[in-house]
Amino acid sequence: MTEDMNKTSPDYVRLSLAAAMTLGLRSGLFYRGARLHCLNLLLTYEGGCRARCAYCGLSAGNGSGETENFIRVEWPVFSVEEVLSRVRLSGHGLERACISMVMHPQALSHATGLTRYLDRELGLPVSILVNPSTIREGDLEALREAGADMATVAVDTATETLFDRYRGRKAGGPHRWDRYWRTLEEAAIVFGRDKFGCHLIAGLGESEKEMVQTIQRVRSLGGRSHMFAFYPEPGSRLEEAAACAPSRFRRMQLARFLIDYGLAASGDMEYDEQDRLVCFGMEASALDDLVESGRPFMTSGCPGVMHECACNRPFGDGPPGDIRSYPFQLEAEDIHLVKKQLAIYSEQPAALKEPGL
Repeated sequence: MTEDMNKTSPDYVRLSLAAAMTLGLRSGLFYRGARLHCLNLLLTYEGGCRARCAYCGLSAGNGSGETENFIRVEWPVFSVEEVLSRVRLSGHGLERACISMVMHPQALSHATGLTRYLDRELGLPVSILVNPSTIREGDLEALREAGADMATVAVDTATETLFDRYRGRKAGGPHRWDRYWRTLEEAAIVFGRDKFGCHLIAGLGESEKEMVQTIQRVRSLGGRSHMFAFYPEPGSRLEEAAACAPSRFRRMQLARFLIDYGLAASGDMEYDEQDRLVCFGMEASALDDLVESGRPFMTSGCPGVMHECACNRPFGDGPPGDIRSYPFQLEAEDIHLVKKQLAIYSEQPAALKEPGL
């Protein structure tokens, strides 16, 4: 057992490597001068998360659960007081805090208490990445009353079949598709339009059409989708699977932007015989201008005070040499690459395979 396993929430939290670097708790430089604007906190417990999501390094099905890695980067443990003392110093540029729950019986009470504490001590807007499997009706209201101004739900998969395969019954996990969507519906009521979001991971075996329809479902509820590209995580049960093709992810990013900002709807879009997007439901010149702006290909997440996306997770779903979600404004060479990727239509990948699923 590592020393960190004796340091558990609520007194200790895991901090994303990017946040630790931003606060000077870890050394390092960001590629191309990227800056993080969200304090990403992850609750931590002995034995780790008790869920069994096949693509996640924190999954209880991946061994002891005592890893420091999550979404491909290190998440070192610090005391809450040490983190807050660093945040109180000026110059970090943080515009939001996000508390991520894990599957643990105490996660809700600890998240609620930490939300109240952060709201009182820091004055930063607070988002909660909730775990629907450990909350009940009324708990979202308690989180809002504690100070959270936004809630997000990591549905992750675009279809119920994929959810069950990689997170639910077939994976031996506790999560249920219907429960996750009921939580999103409740978040729409408790937090209101544009104040809740849904994490979606492209490249888990869904078609482009299925992902677009799910993005539209979230938007029809009043929320926005925070897109990730599947990139295999070492230590997960899908560590040998292929990453989401850049071309597919670029089309999903573009469709997500159009839907979330009311520029087009899923019903306006058209697909080929393999359900790949071939028409985005927007006039060609306007679409070209939008692509040239680069905005659809930047990280999507909860907003900050000054930035459209505070939770920009630098290189969280792809390495610096293969950027999937840009944590900064795209430059001319980036846009040139994105346009080339958008035009590629490779064969539709089959559903990911994992022994025992």
